[in-house]
Amino acid sequence: MLARLYPKLAVLYDGDSAGALAEELAESARRINPDVEIAGNESKPTLILTVGATRSLGPAPAVYVGSDGWVVKVSTEGPVRSGATDNPFGAGAAACFGAANIFRQVFRDHLPGGGDLYSFSMSLLDYEPNAEAPLNPELRPVHLGGAHLVGNGAIGNGAVWALSRAPRLTGELDIVDHEALDLTNLQRYPGTTQADVGSAKVDIAAARFSGSALKVRAHRMTWGQYMKGRSDWRLERVGVSVDTAEDRRAVQASLPAFVVNSWTQAGELGVSRHRFTGEDACLVCLYFLGGGAKSEDQIIAEAIGLPEALIEVRHLLYTGAAVEREMIGRIATALGVPADPLLPFAGQTLRSFYTGAICVGVVLKLGGKAGGTEVHAQVPLAFQSTLAGIMLAAELVADAGSLRPTAPPVRTSIDMTRRLRPHLNFPAKKHSSGNCICQDDDYVGAYKNKYVGA
Repeated sequence: MLARLYPKLAVLYDGDSAGALAEELAESARRINPDVEIAGNESKPTLILTVGATRSLGPAPAVYVGSDGWVVKVSTEGPVRSGATDNPFGAGAAACFGAANIFRQVFRDHLPGGGDLYSFSMSLLDYEPNAEAPLNPELRPVHLGGAHLVGNGAIGNGAVWALSRAPRLTGELDIVDHEALDLTNLQRYPGTTQADVGSAKVDIAAARFSGSALKVRAHRMTWGQYMKGRSDWRLERVGVSVDTAEDRRAVQASLPAFVVNSWTQAGELGVSRHRFTGEDACLVCLYFLGGGAKSEDQIIAEAIGLPEALIEVRHLLYTGAAVEREMIGRIATALGVPADPLLPFAGQTLRSFYTGAICVGVVLKLGGKAGGTEVHAQVPLAFQSTLAGIMLAAELVADAGSLRPTAPPVRTSIDMTRRLRPHLNFPAKKHSSGNCICQDDDYVGAYKNKYVGA
């Protein structure tokens, strides 16, 4: 994650065995960014992220990260170590929070909430910061059943990272995505390197499971195409990491037994958990169309700074035509940002541009003026997308393994650009209009016929 954002890294180590790991990490960084500058123990870093039992090897401000099973540990005081476990979820999340703390320090003068370092611990099963007894059961063998991952973008890659490293997982996993990896994706897709550019995203993901007991199938197609080809529409567990509200509604409309939805947006990431029956919201309730809600074309037109170009935006979304350099120049001018960082997105669809250039990071006010406009920069946050994916994967495993004594609230939301809020879980009830599909007798009947009477 650090190699995807910073041009110079120092990999410091203590001891011969750690030295071998340091070289492995440096080589991994070069595969991500061949131009990254790697320094060693002789360097004097300005910020340090420390893993292990050794205190920081320098006078610079340090963040210590570790884990214990499902529990993330972050400290500014000293080493927090890691438990003797092969559970990847707490460890992966700790890396994300460590990278987020470094980011908050580097850009502290440009973040609304400041960038002070902070310490905490938290389980990915209850999301209660600094709980006296965080939920942390042993990760025993778990049968995932028939699971699906819909969308293998930045969040999907984070989910694949975690699931492919989770030991003793069995069952089936179908990964559905119609796109190929392009160079602009590398800034936020964990597990991908320069060598993966041009390959189908689902094929890259499936290859990560080499040696896993999970039976993984790759489907390079849209969700609608995939469902059209299925003879069995019973879907045990579906993880959703797609880009649009419309795609989320389409997945819920296919009536999976259990849906986990994950998202990122400027300053926030999260997961939501959905059964179709009961009092809690289904996925369509959270992305309900109607009641004054803005359409996708309105949202995108406003997000790119061109609300007056609504018809043009609508045409590009409908036809899937490529965004030209001229339009990117207009967007850059409207947003008050330099055009050069956005130009690699030329030739992509507007929806891909919106997802890749607008939704995946945070806009920072850098001060100064350019042509009379305040200068901003769009910074991709790989740690945000990766954590959202790890959280999605954790939900699938926790549900399949019945790892929680009680069901959590519908939504968990985290802002990694600020200190953790004391409460991260939020309830969500069915849509107040009474017009959602989960309140429709025909849909409810179809759902019950699928699963209750099966």
